[in-house]
Amino acid sequence: MLPLCSLLAFALAAAPRHLQLDRLLARVAEEAEIFRQAALNLIARETLRQRALSQPPRFRPRIGKPPRKPTPLDYRTREIVSEYAFGLLRESPDVLHEFRQVVSVDGRPVGDPPRARRRLIAGLRSPDDRARQQLLEAFARYTLRSAATDLGLALLAFTPRRLADFRFEPAGHERVGAEPALLLRFRQIAGVGGWTVFENRQLTRHPLQGQLWVRENDALPLRILLTNRRQQDDQEVLDTAVVDYAPTAHGVLVPVSVVRRLAAGDLLIEEDVFQYSDYRMFAADAELKFP
Repeated sequence: MLPLCSLLAFALAAAPRHLQLDRLLARVAEEAEIFRQAALNLIARETLRQRALSQPPRFRPRIGKPPRKPTPLDYRTREIVSEYAFGLLRESPDVLHEFRQVVSVDGRPVGDPPRARRRLIAGLRSPDDRARQQLLEAFARYTLRSAATDLGLALLAFTPRRLADFRFEPAGHERVGAEPALLLRFRQIAGVGGWTVFENRQLTRHPLQGQLWVRENDALPLRILLTNRRQQDDQEVLDTAVVDYAPTAHGVLVPVSVVRRLAAGDLLIEEDVFQYSDYRMFAADAELKFP
């Protein structure tokens, strides 16, 4: 008797192309919905490593003098370790967001991890948004330029109720690590949400587009690539984010890493590398049970 994953792979291979794609997407939507339902009870440790270009000093060349050598690129770096969880804001009660309580910055302690964990959960359970907004603002103050947030939640774009907002097309076979994977391209054609960008004190949203990798034998989502081209400070920039997912011991697919890069041509402007570990669920760990 063939194992279930082999039967699924055989059934997908034998099905017409549109049915094969529908079955793949049904599995993706199922995993996205499980993540959505479990997210409010998850907590993890996040490590953010940032690299951001410092603005070189401006100069005006003088007539008759040879041009000055280009200023060497100078990058600042930062490492921020936080307790990490998901929550809601009252202004958007159906949209999950990422929240953090910082534990250390560049190796210097900012708070005690157990206390930070308790403060984070207390803030997320507060009856109003003030505590949650304070969490967002406090984290932003520690970053170099900014930090793209909510990227770990990219999988939630493909829950059953949002799946129809996207158009998908097969794009071949690749590997994610050691896993053989099917590659799908997607773009958002309807619905709200998308890639949220905060620039020049203005919030803009752009339709999502990118690529999705699913495991070949059972259609488990493994990786999502998001891409966005836009004008920033009179130049075109490319914003990309690669989000990798893996199942936890509790059977929930969660983000394990996010690599976000902002570039203008060949010039890297900013890079954020998030890594997640030590996922726990409130109901499963006695330390995380609160009155």
